[in-house]
Amino acid sequence: MVPALAACEGPLSTLSPQGPAAADIATLWWAMLAGAALITCLVLALVWRAFVRAPGKAPTEALGEAFWIKGMGLGFSFTVLFAVVGAGIWTGERHLARPGTEAMRVEATARQWAWRFRQPGPDGTMVETEGRLHIPAGQPVDVVIRSQDVIHSFWVPQFAGKMDALPGRDTLLRIEAFRPGLYRGRSAEFSGNGYAGMLFEVLAYDPASPPDFTSTDGRGAE
Repeated sequence: MVPALAACEGPLSTLSPQGPAAADIATLWWAMLAGAALITCLVLALVWRAFVRAPGKAPTEALGEAFWIKGMGLGFSFTVLFAVVGAGIWTGERHLARPGTEAMRVEATARQWAWRFRQPGPDGTMVETEGRLHIPAGQPVDVVIRSQDVIHSFWVPQFAGKMDALPGRDTLLRIEAFRPGLYRGRSAEFSGNGYAGMLFEVLAYDPASPPDFTSTDGRGAE
């Protein structure tokens, strides 16, 4: 268990959420793990029962064929799967950025192999930065995602899920930080030889004291 749990923390861990969308995604992940574990336990129990049953005795004789095939094999498995799929759809719909809702809007433009951001500065004018996005903590922010060349993918694991940056098309992702801090992001779509260095940072600041929006290259963050 120790090696398995070693990846549950860190700046790029989806299981260390720092925003509402990421928290729901982490909860959904644990629910999916629990559902998979239940189905796995059922299968292992049936395998064990097949090995330990008395010779010549039908494996379904004790509780009946309907219980094992229809009840456990179909009913139990489909109940778990439908619950997980339903929860996934509900979680995704809940965090969609919808027109007309109150949220700051910023822009993220991807290219081989870097990110450029435009966000409102302290005086309200748009400020352009390289490698670092500035957002106010505790407030929803809609990120307009674009690509200048090939398909990339905007991903800040501690805030929300992935969203593709498509050439010639804008996509929208809502993110939010629980508290001020510096968070890591990266492209989640392989886009050529320089892909490994296509990292960026998100600086969530206290709205009462916005920082100096300087052009900071956050691609070297590990």
